[in-house]
Order: sequence, then structure tokens, then C-alpha cells
Amino acid sequence: MPPRLTDRAASEPSAVPWTEAVRRGGLRTLQLNLGRLCNLACLHCHVEAGPQRREKIAPEVLGRVSAWIVRHRPPVVDLTGGAPELISGFRELVTVARRAGCSVLDRCNLAVLDEPGQEDLHTFLAAHEVGVVASLPCYLRENVDAQRGRGTYDRSIAGLRKLNGVGYGRQPELPLHLVYNPLGASLPPPQPLLEGDYRTRLWDDWSIEFTSLWCLANVPIRRFRRYLQVRGELGDYEAKLAAAYNPETLVGLMCRSTLSVDHEGRLYDCDFNLALGVPLGGARPGPHLWDISPTDLTNRPVAMASAGPRARSRPP
Repeated sequence: MPPRLTDRAASEPSAVPWTEAVRRGGLRTLQLNLGRLCNLACLHCHVEAGPQRREKIAPEVLGRVSAWIVRHRPPVVDLTGGAPELISGFRELVTVARRAGCSVLDRCNLAVLDEPGQEDLHTFLAAHEVGVVASLPCYLRENVDAQRGRGTYDRSIAGLRKLNGVGYGRQPELPLHLVYNPLGASLPPPQPLLEGDYRTRLWDDWSIEFTSLWCLANVPIRRFRRYLQVRGELGDYEAKLAAAYNPETLVGLMCRSTLSVDHEGRLYDCDFNLALGVPLGGARPGPHLWDISPTDLTNRPVAMASAGPRARSRPP
């Protein structure tokens, strides 16, 4: 029986909304946040990535993470940031993980494909059969540019056409998953309905194909939280999230099978806890990746925290 929503959580959205610990299963996905450097500065970004951020994985950490991957061979290595492709070591990690037999995912903002030095990125990803999870928060130019910056829509479309050109979204070994997240204080519509709209508009307008659409709700922490506060919409948005809580989703909760690693090699239950500075299991100081093995994670409780004061504070 999944944990249930408590009366307190229904009336206080910042309260932890279950009555018993959510525990880890077996490790499936090793998610590596290579740093906060990004060519964009999106309103919804929970790690507050941007062009001025300088945090990135160091060569020593890269070597120890690579050795861990070779030794333990997680089924999936998920590379994120920031824009992970802009951080030195990205291509090395892709190569190491693929040689170890791991599937690899690249969390790609699409606009990165036309950055200087990334002219061959699409062919590199295809050659290594890296799955691409590409953020495209709408199929309309005005909505994308409002959330991600002027000109981002056109750059994203150009990136999608490059990916289609080498087989992404058209060949089964080159999956291209698009990610939708709403603009402002709203929740996403039903995924199958929106996916149909995406397919129609992107094909009719640009002859673009993709594998699937993932609909995500924005988490009200860090940059997005401040955006909601300035607009006076934070309370209403948190109430919407609480009202939409579905305990059935806990069975497949990402943090049950994913381990999040920051650019220093420290461990978190998920990327949101990483953004909030809540270490693996809530224990401080948090362990490093090379301190544990996958079997150490099984049945460990997942750290749960409200999005309150920590979410409002800026990163060091």
C-alpha cells in the first residue's frame, strides 16, 4: 500500500505528504550532474544553471566516477547539468559508459547544438547511440522564448532538425524524447493529448519527428520559486501540486532507482535534493560515489524535505 496524503499535507503544501518512508530499490540509473554551466538561463531551472556559473566536474572526480562506472556498470548513465555537453569530460564519460555496456542519456537543451565547438555533437551522440532527452517546453515560438530566452525556439528547431538528420526519432536505436513543462503557475495537461499536438505541429511546421513526449510539472524551488513569489503565485501553485498528489506514482518514483551525483561526486536521492543541498538519505556530510556500491543503496530511506527556506536561499 503506497504512503497516503496526510490531512496536514493537504492544508500545508510544504509538509511532507506521506506517513511512512519511501525506500530505495535496486539501482538502475546513475544520474551525473556535471556542473551548473549552461548556455541558457531558464525560468524553471531548479539548479539555477546559466552562462555565469562556473561549477564543473574536476579531472580527478571525472576519473573516479569513470572507474566506478566501469566497475559497477549501472544499466543507465544519465548526463545532466547545466548543459552537460559544454563541460569538459562529457564525451569521455559517454565513451567510458558505452564501452562498459551502459545505456547513456543526454539531457540536452537543443540550443547547445549550435554553440561553438559543438558542431559535431549530433554525429558524436549518434555514433555512440546516446539517447537524447531534449527540453522543448512548447511547440510555439512565443512560449519557448518567454521561458528560455529570445531566439531559443529557432535554435531548438535547428537542433531537432540536426538530430533528425542523423536518425534521432526515426531509428529505434536513436531515441529522441521531448520534455514539456508549463510556463508559469500551471500543471501540465494529459500527456497523450499533448503529445498528439506536438507531433502534428512539429511535423506540419518543420517535418520534425520524435520518439515520445514527457510532461513534467515544475518544482517550486530556487529560481522558479522566486519567480512565483515575485508574481504572488507561489501559494496557489503549491496548493495545485498538493491537490494533484497521486500516491500511485510512488511505486515508480524516480528516486527509488536513480542515484544523483553532483560535480564533486557527492550523492543525493534525486536532482531536486541536489539543488536543495539535501544529501543521500538526509545524512550529513553526504557520501561520495566512490564510498558506496549499488548494493549499499537497497532499502535505504529516501530523504524528504519541504521546499521552504532551503529553496529560497541562493546557492553558495
